[in-house]
This record gives sequence, C-alpha cells and structure tokens, in this order.
Amino acid sequence: MKKLLPLSLMLLSTTPAFAEQKKPVAPDREVWVSIGADAVAPMRESFKSVGWEEPTAIAAKDSATVFRLRESQLGRLATLMHERFHRCAGFITFDTKEEAIAALEPAPAVAPQNLVTYTLDNAATVNTLMGAATEANVRSTITSLSSYTTRYYTSQTGVDAANWLRTRWQSFVPSTRTDVTVELYRHTGWAQPSVILTIRGTTLPNEVVVVGGHLDSINQSGTAAPGADDDASGVASFTEVIRVAMARNYRPQRTVKFMAYAAEEVGLRGSREIAAYHKNNGINVVGVLQLDMTNYKGSASYDVGIVTDNTNAAQNTFLRNLITTYVKIPHTNTSCGYGCSDHASWTGQGFAASIPFEATVSAGSPYIHTSGDTLARSGGTANHALKFTKIAAAYVAELAKGTAQ
Repeated sequence: MKKLLPLSLMLLSTTPAFAEQKKPVAPDREVWVSIGADAVAPMRESFKSVGWEEPTAIAAKDSATVFRLRESQLGRLATLMHERFHRCAGFITFDTKEEAIAALEPAPAVAPQNLVTYTLDNAATVNTLMGAATEANVRSTITSLSSYTTRYYTSQTGVDAANWLRTRWQSFVPSTRTDVTVELYRHTGWAQPSVILTIRGTTLPNEVVVVGGHLDSINQSGTAAPGADDDASGVASFTEVIRVAMARNYRPQRTVKFMAYAAEEVGLRGSREIAAYHKNNGINVVGVLQLDMTNYKGSASYDVGIVTDNTNAAQNTFLRNLITTYVKIPHTNTSCGYGCSDHASWTGQGFAASIPFEATVSAGSPYIHTSGDTLARSGGTANHALKFTKIAAAYVAELAKGTAQ
C-alpha cells in the first residue's frame, strides 16, 4: 500500500524550488574529437594533472588523431589549446565515432568552385560599402555582445545573445527587402543557436558566398567570459557590413550568407554542422571568409595575418589582392594549426575558405578565454576591427559582385 505524504510535504513537492532541485542533471555525453598531432601529448598531460583518465586514441591519419572524450572535458581542452598553442578552438568535435574517423580523410574540393574567377572590377560597390562603415557602430556591437556574462554554448545568456543578434540584424533590413531573411539555425545537441542572415542573389542565386564568425565565448577558470575580442569583434566587424549593405541597398548577384556560429570554442561544432548541411544538400558555396578575433593589434608591423594552413591558396591570393588594392594596410602570412577556427569546418567539406587574423597568430590577444577579454584591452575602440569590416565588405562586393547606392 502506497504511503501518503503529509499535506505540507505534498505542497512543498509542487513548489518551483523543489522542482528545481529535482531537475535531472544533463548527461555528460560521449563525444569524439580530432586534434593535431602536436597537441596529443599536452592533452594527455593536462588531463592527467587533474586526475582524469588518460584518453586513448581511436584512429589517426597524417597529422590528426581521434579521441573519445566526455563533453565536460571540452572546456579544459579548449583552454589548453589557447594557452599552449594560441588556437581557438584547436580541435574538432563530432557526435559519432564514424563521423570523426571519416573526417580524417580530407574532402576533395567541391567541383563548381573551379568555375570561380577572382577578379577585381567592382570598385564602385567596394568603396560605397567601405565608405559607409563606422568605428562607432562596430564598437557598439562589441559592447553589446561582451556585456553578457558569458555566451557559452550551453548557457541561457548564450541563447540570449543569439536572440539579441538576430533582432539587431533584423532591425537593419527594410520592409521592402523581401530578398533578405534572418533566422536561427537550431542545433539538437545544445541550447545556443547559430544566426544566419541571407541576401538572395539577383542573377546567380544558387552560388553562395559565406562570411562568418563565432558567437560563443568561454572561460574555463571562471563564469565571466565577455569574449570582446574572441569573437564579439569578428561578429561586429561583419555586422557592420550587413548594416551598410542594407543602408546602401546592396543587391549582390550571388547569394550572400552572414553567419554567427554557435559552439566554436568546444570544437567548431556549430560551423561543422552548417558546413556539412551545405555539402550534403549540394549547395554551391563558392567562398567562405572567417573573422575570428579582429580588434587586438598585436603586431607592430602588420595589421593582418593571412592564415595559410587549412585554407584555400587561390582565395588567399584574392584576399591579399583585396587588402592591397582597397584597404591598403600591411599584412603578412601566418599559420594557425589544426582546427583553430570555423574556416576549418568549411575546408573539411571541400569548400574554399580563408581567415584574415588580427595579427600573426602568436601575437594575437593574450586575454582571450579569460574574464579580461574586454574592449578595454583593445584600447576601448574598434579601430582595428573596422579594418576587417572593410576587408569583408571588399570580399563580398568582389566575390558576390552586385551594386550599391
């Protein structure tokens, strides 16, 4: 016979406080990660130092190795990658072992990309978009995004930041622009969605140009993760391109998609899902530009580091030509390492991707992944990030072509 509870306890059991105490704990899921060979020994040492079992390699090929981990271990791995290798994130996370092992085999270049020719002949549109961009607007977006305590991919504030960004992008779009959509791309494995704004192309709508950066932030050693440089700055840089594109009635020939990715810091998870979706659905992505950290001027001699590994050489040359011709700032080559940002997700699917960085990689902001990653660390302005707004504007205008007023 079931024993009845006293009335006082029955009432207590229905109160919000009691219900909160009884909420099931989210399972610590198994995930599979691939990391560069140079990070294997440091990862094992790091895990051993906190009493974790040393992970065993599942598979390896060339310079990458696959391991099975727990989701709760991804934050520590991200911190290691930043502190030891200056990478953000520095590894790629998969939901299944089969996906991880398959990704060890580089995807062949997507065939339609061979039809793309890199030409610089749309100066009027480039200059119109670049000329309308302002430091104050870039700074405003950095300030708003970094005001969230954290934008971690499982946090409510991470979700709130995504919703805020969607609303901000929607506010730029005139009601007459029925060719423009703003949407949340929801992921099944975590709470934070990615955000995507699409401008449909006028004459080549089935050819797609992507500009992106990651929305999430992380601080393994504390709760505050303002992420002003990593990567509110990158998102702010191309958010200003969206604003001026709408203000100047920009109409691209090719479709342009601006993407703020969720869950980059824990293994490029949002961008990997999105890039795989485009590949699996036969979407012809002709070029991808990644902006991850744009506001900390760490190199005295150079404003931009062009990342040469895990990127497309031909598009990198196009990017250098854009900078030399239009933005006119000093740049140099730099290397980033395995899976260091969302461009690697697109490269892994065979798409042409490039990433202009705020400095040489070793000279990037030392404050990322900490509570000190604030706008003040970049001098309180968005002067450096504005240069990347101009790079992104030139990239869009010359690859997607089209006109602006």
